[in-house]
Amino acid sequence: MDACDLPSTPYEKALNSILGAIKPLTEIETVPIREAINRVAAQNAVAADNVPTNRSSAMDGYACRYSDLGGENKLSKLAMVGACAAGSPYMGSIGQGECIRIFTGGVVPDDLDTVIMQEDCDACGNEISTVNTHRIGQFIRRAGEDIGAGEVAVCAGQTIGTAEIGLLASVGCATVDVKRVPKVAYFSTGNELKGIGQRLNPGDVYDSNRYTLYGMLKDAGCLPIDLGVVRDNLSDTIDAINEGSKCADVVVTSAGASVGDADFVKQALESLGELRLWKVAMKPGRPLAFGSVNNAWFFGLPGNPVSVMVTFDKFVRPALRKLRGEKDCAPLRITARTAEPIYKQPGRLEFQRGILRFGSNGEAIVESTGNQSSGVLTSMSRANCYIVLPLETGNLEAGTTVQVEPFSTVFQGA
Repeated sequence: MDACDLPSTPYEKALNSILGAIKPLTEIETVPIREAINRVAAQNAVAADNVPTNRSSAMDGYACRYSDLGGENKLSKLAMVGACAAGSPYMGSIGQGECIRIFTGGVVPDDLDTVIMQEDCDACGNEISTVNTHRIGQFIRRAGEDIGAGEVAVCAGQTIGTAEIGLLASVGCATVDVKRVPKVAYFSTGNELKGIGQRLNPGDVYDSNRYTLYGMLKDAGCLPIDLGVVRDNLSDTIDAINEGSKCADVVVTSAGASVGDADFVKQALESLGELRLWKVAMKPGRPLAFGSVNNAWFFGLPGNPVSVMVTFDKFVRPALRKLRGEKDCAPLRITARTAEPIYKQPGRLEFQRGILRFGSNGEAIVESTGNQSSGVLTSMSRANCYIVLPLETGNLEAGTTVQVEPFSTVFQGA
């Protein structure tokens, strides 16, 4: 049976097939932590010391012994014998009925066990008074409260963000071992495509897909290699795929993966390497090609702008995450109630573009962005989620509970 006659592969089966084929890159680089943003840790980074290294005060106030405060709700007076600030520990002795002035981050002496906020004390000269409404151990950060010596600060496979860079710095790591960044060559196909600034003749369009792919590849933590626009002929398509496979780990194309007379991507891939997957039972994005050329993986994406984004999100991005060595991470799905009817034909899994918001009662509510045509890129610009509609689902009434995949965890309330 010719590949053109094969039935569409279910989405989950297609994704599992792709992820089952791809293996993470093995090359490791050591970089300064400031250069590690959005890189993937290749090994566990272990804390050499406790953070914080000593017990410290969480407040500006006074450090004392709880036993010197008397009974509950009793007024106590303590003699202040010194002061302690962050980086300047108090080294003197502290007797019964005595305390020290302490500032946030200051080391709490071993024989003191409570910090009283300055707002809860009255100070007069070297004496303070306070009513005992306190609890033993309050406002003291224990040594190693953030992370203990020998504990893992950043795990292998973890993407290093701003918090992780700060954490690495806090445990004294100047450098970190990370996985090599995947190189991804990409190009568009089409005789009608023009570059920005060129004159459009009748039937021409500006090539937006390469700009979209560039943004998505950067966001995915990859090194994009732009091979430009390839005209609709088999020879040029073969040359471009071959060139990309020699300089990159992954080759991604947009358009030319369907079965029209001007679609040469599948034919070019089969002449150069191996076609492993073609056609997926989802909308948008049915004409998806996946395979390998030389030592590179290949993704032939549809040509419609929305289809490019959806197939990238659903197949290319998870594949790149695995190639980067990231931990498995399924997209977040939550339930929401439809604010209006949703229209769908049964037969394919659909990822419709939606606008998710939360009502005054905290209920998640979703509505369509409107026109769901795969050529309407504004539907992606307006959206903040996918409405996930299973293969067998048909039209839905307003108020139906559906699954949605948020693009972000930040939304505006109603």
